[in-house]
Amino acid sequence: MDQIYTPWRMLYLGKVSERKACVFCDVVCMEEDGPENLVLYRGERCFIILNKYPYTSGHAMVVPYIHAQNLEDLVPETQSELIFLASRVVEVLKALYKPQGFNIGMNIGASAGAGIAEHLHLHVVPRWGGDSNFVSVIGQTRVLPETLEQTYERFMADWQTRFGDGEA
Repeated sequence: MDQIYTPWRMLYLGKVSERKACVFCDVVCMEEDGPENLVLYRGERCFIILNKYPYTSGHAMVVPYIHAQNLEDLVPETQSELIFLASRVVEVLKALYKPQGFNIGMNIGASAGAGIAEHLHLHVVPRWGGDSNFVSVIGQTRVLPETLEQTYERFMADWQTRFGDGEA
């Protein structure tokens, strides 16, 4: 098996241990959503947010409101909404970006790669053949074709068209 190293992420992971508050809980408390906090949708038990450090354009996360570290800490209704909203994110991203595949998953615990281990979240990452190229591997730089603000606006426009303002 080949291994690809991403040493540039250590700077981010190092900052995680210094953090005192939970970034997801902080976002939950914000009154207004927009490109500033990257919240795309608030459901009954979970919300959708763009990843501030995306692997690819459109990299979103579904996050339970409850501050929990483990999947089994969530009640079944929250677990269901987590997966349901992930499927809605996939639907929008398929329309917007035409990805060839997706990575959907959770890193539970710091040793499993969770950058924010204290608050469970589900990643939805659109993928294309060759999206991990020499620039990200050798140059330690990700090349994204649009800004987070542009991703936010595109996502919101498609979400509104598909699902409106109400429930997903």
